[in-house]
Amino acid sequence: MISTILLAPPAEQQLRAVEKPLRKALVKWLNAIKNHPRPPGVTTLEGEDHLYRVRDGDYRIIYAIRDNNLIVLAIKHSVRTPAPRS
Repeated sequence: MISTILLAPPAEQQLRAVEKPLRKALVKWLNAIKNHPRPPGVTTLEGEDHLYRVRDGDYRIIYAIRDNNLIVLAIKHSVRTPAPRS
């Protein structure tokens, strides 16, 4: 179980840049993973066993777990566009 959520300075700036309703949803998600730090759908970053990424809507959250702390490294907006069909 995670005891503390820490935001890296870039993640804190990225979270502040998000509109308030979405920010509340992202914070709610972060609080939910305090109890389950590796929820279904979480992926480890290739080559980095201690870094995880998860998608929440159009946002990707990259985080690490160290010493019972959840360290959020980045919150990025990434819209998936359909691949062109040939």
